[in-house]
Amino acid sequence: MSDTYCYLIREKDWDSDSMLAGPEAMSEENAASMAEHGAFAEAVEKLGARIVGGHVLHNASYGGVVTGAGGDGSDAIFSDSPYADTSELITGFYLVEVDSEEQARSVAALVPSGNVIEWRKVLPMDEG
Repeated sequence: MSDTYCYLIREKDWDSDSMLAGPEAMSEENAASMAEHGAFAEAVEKLGARIVGGHVLHNASYGGVVTGAGGDGSDAIFSDSPYADTSELITGFYLVEVDSEEQARSVAALVPSGNVIEWRKVLPMDEG
């Protein structure tokens, strides 16, 4: 039986808007990053694991943080910044099916990032 792990890519915010104009307008830095992620996908396959999901996230200007969420929402407090005490945030994620915790660790070490990868086993939920 395989397990799914989520790999959260935590690094400094980035210029996601430069990706909207298409590959021809992409910065050299973003093009190099995309190539690294392509190589990662190949490496995951060679390990015998399988990427089942993932997305790159827009920069922090396209979201924010809410505290006091839940209930009827009347206590919700919104801010534009991900966290006041750090310049790092989640810039993307992968969902990868693996056969063992050892394989999950190997995948974690391969995720392209200039900083930290946080990885966690996904709790399976019954769909029926």
